[in-house]
Parts: sequence; structure tokens; C-alpha cells
Amino acid sequence: MSAVVSAPDLAIDVTDLAKTYRTPLRRKKVEALRGVSFQVRRGEIFGFLGPNGAGKTTTIRCLMGLIAPTAGRARILGHTIPSRAARQRVGFLPEQPYFYDYLTVPELLDLAGRLFGLDAATRKKRGDELIAKVGLERARGQSLKKFSKGMMQRAGLAQALINDPDLVVFDEPMSGLDPIGRKEVRDLMLELKDAGKTVFFSTHILGDVETISDRVAMVMRGKIVEVGAPRELAGQSLLGTEVTFRIDDPRGAAAEEIAARGERPRRGEQELTVRLRADADVDEVLAFARARGARVVEVSPVHDTLEDLFLRRAEASS
Repeated sequence: MSAVVSAPDLAIDVTDLAKTYRTPLRRKKVEALRGVSFQVRRGEIFGFLGPNGAGKTTTIRCLMGLIAPTAGRARILGHTIPSRAARQRVGFLPEQPYFYDYLTVPELLDLAGRLFGLDAATRKKRGDELIAKVGLERARGQSLKKFSKGMMQRAGLAQALINDPDLVVFDEPMSGLDPIGRKEVRDLMLELKDAGKTVFFSTHILGDVETISDRVAMVMRGKIVEVGAPRELAGQSLLGTEVTFRIDDPRGAAAEEIAARGERPRRGEQELTVRLRADADVDEVLAFARARGARVVEVSPVHDTLEDLFLRRAEASS
């Protein structure tokens, strides 16, 4: 169970947030959010994890004051939403940003800075720094309509940071980026944390969550099903042991006997890797393999992962 955190230490505080829509024709009620509650501490990177349609974007739209919740409450940086005072200290990148396509990146950032009331010198300084940070220096003179999806995402990241926010909210920030771009965004989030900022981001990419998040909330069908540190959520339960052997003929009779003692055999050039069950006698299997001419290369415990938990939760909620 998560420890109780005092209000001054919270960047986001959400309690029983609900949102119900009605379909246009049949007026059928659709519960997008069903009592969502979680807290984001100041100075942490918080991942909001869930499959498509789980309620991630709806939650963020409520937090940003773009839509009104049906029930519940939320506070950002100590202010009850919607709040202009809170928005001055928040940077936001929506899932599908749209900008005036005839603008260049410097013009986009200048416009965003004006909306925040920044003076001309600050707008120019911040704009130049952010263009370099997101890797768009070579595209300074191009209009946004010539940008690829990944370049547009980088521009969106820059505009979200123009006001030097205390809290940044990113909805699927890695969308449209190649592996290099995704790493750069992850590095940017870590830089923001090192600078004392709070980062809240939604994603369905499990690797991004495990790599950089201090804590995560897992949402399924409009409800929070897990909150905690990725390692804590995944747990340390032993699923088995993976053993790699060096053996002259990985497809010979001796290798087949060794493979039969485990599961999921993988063969390489003079190597055989098998998965042993959690209740297996590892020492006995190793002795069995050595007696057949195999040498032990590596023995690795296999633990539950965040992906395993996510898939179990997704299956249970479907």
C-alpha cells in the first residue's frame, strides 16, 4: 500500500474521477472513467500505463481542463482544476498536437511564449535552447507543414517546455518517433527530473515505463488497477531459471537429453539454453548436463516483469 503523501508534496492529486459520455445517436452511456484515484509526487517521473481506450487521454484532458469530469475532483500543484494559476506552471503535449502549419518552429515557440506572457528576450532565449534540445536546429526555417510526424512531435515537446514549467504532462510522447528519438525523449524526461521538475506521461509502451518511471499507475477500462514502483508491481516472484550450456553438438543426443529436463530450448552455435521451472532442482540438472559433456556458461533467475503483470491485468479486464 502506498504511503500517504501530504498535499504540499503532490504535483497531481486525483480522487474518484469519473467521466460519462453519451453516444450521438442512441444516447447510450459510456463510462470512460470509473472512479480514478492516484497521486503524483513532486519531482518524480510518473508513468500512466494502459492499453488503447483504457482512459489515459480522458484522464489527461480532465486534468488539463479541456473536458469537465462527471464526478470526482483533481488538484494540480495545489490548485483545484480547472485553474489558470496551475496552467501557468504546467507544460502539456497532447497525443495528437495540431499547430498552424505555416509557422516555423521559432515562430511556434514565440507564439507559445506570448500566450504565457513571456517577454521577447526570454522567448528568444528559451526558443533557441529548446530547438537545440529537441534536435530541430536544421529545420528552423521550414514551415511545420513540411514536418514529418516525428519532427512535429519534437516541436510539440519544445512548445510544452517554453514556460519552464514545474509539471510537464505528455500524452504518448514517443508516438511517431524512431528508436533514437524515443531515447532522446527519455533522456529529456530524466533531465527534467534532475532539474526538479515533475513528469507525468501516458504510454502503452512498457519498455519506456520500466526504463525511466519512479512510479506508475495502470489503468484498465476506466479504472486504476495498480499503482506503485515498476519493480514493486512486477514483484520478485521467481518464475524459473534460465541456463546456458556450451556443448559441441547442440542438436545431438546429449543436447536433446538436457533439453528434455527443461522448457523452451534455444540452440546456437555450440550453445544450448533451457528454461527450468521454479521448483526444479537446478543443481541436479547442472550435474546431469556436465555428465554429458556440457559446460555451464550462465545461470540466470527469471522473475515476473511489468509486462507479465500488464498482460494478466489486460486479460482479466477484457
